[in-house]
Amino acid sequence: MRRSRILVLMHPDFMPPDSSDGYTAQEINAWKTEYDVVSTLRAAGHEVRALGAQDEIKPVREAIEEFKPHVVFTLLEEFHNNVAYDQHIASYLELMKVPYTGCNPRGLILARGKDLSKTLVHHRRIAAPAFAVFPMRRKVKRPTRLALPLIVKSLNMDGSFGISQASIVDTDEKLAERVAFIHERVESAAIAEQFIEGRELYVGVLGNNRLRVLPVWELKFGSMGGRRSRHIATEKAKHDTDYQEKLGIVDGPAKDLAPEVTARIQRAAKRIYRALGLDGYARIDFRLAADGTPYFIEANPNPEIAKSQEFATAAQHAGLKYPDLLQRILTLGISRAKAGVSLG
Repeated sequence: MRRSRILVLMHPDFMPPDSSDGYTAQEINAWKTEYDVVSTLRAAGHEVRALGAQDEIKPVREAIEEFKPHVVFTLLEEFHNNVAYDQHIASYLELMKVPYTGCNPRGLILARGKDLSKTLVHHRRIAAPAFAVFPMRRKVKRPTRLALPLIVKSLNMDGSFGISQASIVDTDEKLAERVAFIHERVESAAIAEQFIEGRELYVGVLGNNRLRVLPVWELKFGSMGGRRSRHIATEKAKHDTDYQEKLGIVDGPAKDLAPEVTARIQRAAKRIYRALGLDGYARIDFRLAADGTPYFIEANPNPEIAKSQEFATAAQHAGLKYPDLLQRILTLGISRAKAGVSLG
């Protein structure tokens, strides 16, 4: 394997230590992806430089000019503390004519807005929940076509940010309250979509032109539930390691799926990936209803790829070891640049 110079871009707050010894699980959870990527690439023999970037683009340019990386491995999910700016980093790297990992700018834009991505996917005849968007500082009025219960989310934030059990609403009063919460606390427009009672499934897709679909993965909610709780991927369920351990929330292969249902979900994941112009790697999220219909929930280009996260564990289950997964992601970024084709 060729030894490469790799510049890894990340948020300054997540710059990892040289060793994880002495840190708690919750502390490691904050920078586990950055640590796993940097340490694994170094162990593979690459020359790796980690750079925290958030407020100024000048350090990125200086690092590219001085270090002359063969490829930039970008783990940045925001810039100026704004998630909507992630596509600008990819665009900047293209302007600098340096290969980079992950998704192209256009795909990042199309996947970012949950309303736009659902609309595009629906036009490809893939099931998606009905929804309505509630912009900032507008009166909340539920369209008559949109039946309760609904789940209310930020229109463009990912990582389950702002999602809790209170996100599921069954009255217009609760809808207005939750939309106001998103507007005020998350500071974004809100989307309210049909709540699909069912299983939470994730499908990883890897590739630019030729796509590899990973096994269907499931978030299993353990003892979460009861009369007042629903099985949903709340912010605590996704990121609080103590909460996960307490309730037995784990992810793993989706079992007891009929072969035709598995095939249908994986075909849908590929079609969604192409419809949204994604490349590099992405995770497509579904809710599987009781009647066997997989509903598209959202697309996550450049998802978390820590060793313990569902993308990497699904790849491992499919025979793609973690160092090989990262090498494949690097190769896809380099090959896209060599082809001279940008979807941005």
